[in-house]
Amino acid sequence: MDTRKLDLNLLLTLETLLAEQNVTKAAMRLHLSQPAVSAQLNRLRQIFKDPLLIPGRRGMTPTAKALELIAPLREALEKIRYTMQSLEDFNPESASLTATLACTDYVQAAVVMPLVLTLQNMAPGVRIAVRNYDPNQLEQQLMEGTVDAVIATPDKVQTNLRVHHLFYETYVLIGRLGHPDLNDTMTMNDFAKQQHIIVSTSGGGFTTPVDTVLAASGFQRKVVMSAASFLTIPGIVSRSDLVALVPRRLIQESFTPLRVVELPWLKEDFEVSLIWHERSHGHIGYRWLRDLIIRLNAA
Repeated sequence: MDTRKLDLNLLLTLETLLAEQNVTKAAMRLHLSQPAVSAQLNRLRQIFKDPLLIPGRRGMTPTAKALELIAPLREALEKIRYTMQSLEDFNPESASLTATLACTDYVQAAVVMPLVLTLQNMAPGVRIAVRNYDPNQLEQQLMEGTVDAVIATPDKVQTNLRVHHLFYETYVLIGRLGHPDLNDTMTMNDFAKQQHIIVSTSGGGFTTPVDTVLAASGFQRKVVMSAASFLTIPGIVSRSDLVALVPRRLIQESFTPLRVVELPWLKEDFEVSLIWHERSHGHIGYRWLRDLIIRLNAA
């Protein structure tokens, strides 16, 4: 069978003809003329190489092949109708949707965790799959549909992707409760004297842009650990005299009691945005989820 000759209108006509078993009644139900339905029936007979409906005592009688088509045809058209309806009317309370988000471990804690907790009450049928953020694969993953959205710092070069700014993230200094050197008046010199943990996303690095800021003022800090993830840091500093700079929202979602110090002289920050491809832009379910992420992270 050459399926290129099929279109949705023909399948809808076949469904109606099999239900009515009468060309005139089918035409009325489809809001078409009787000759138009007869012409479509002739095209269907050519495509399926079968009469499909033959004259009977009371209208038309389905052939054996037509009877075999009834169930799969109805199932296929119902799936199409359900999909089209879901694209027009997304009800979060009853909808089923799986969305794949790519992000860093920090974003998982600061953005995805609050999102999932909100979905439990608002949209229990919406599931979130998380993939590790890979900036080199971002555009390809979004284009192929292996990732539905990315939450990360946007790359100004990728102008063909849709981007919505969520927030600018700043850093705070954390240490254990009762740390003898942490206070609200810490200077750059006080900061540099501490033993630090830093995060190296590329792995193994012992400097960050903060060290450039310190060097410009004549200071150098001692970094005793280079971690691969922000998520391990609260547990480590809570059991030692080590300190660390971490994104503010990470601490807001942390369950570990910590001493948090603001550093007014530190202006370091980074942008977090929601990024997606045109491929998923019009999908009402993904659009609803994007709007929810935006609302939850409004400044």
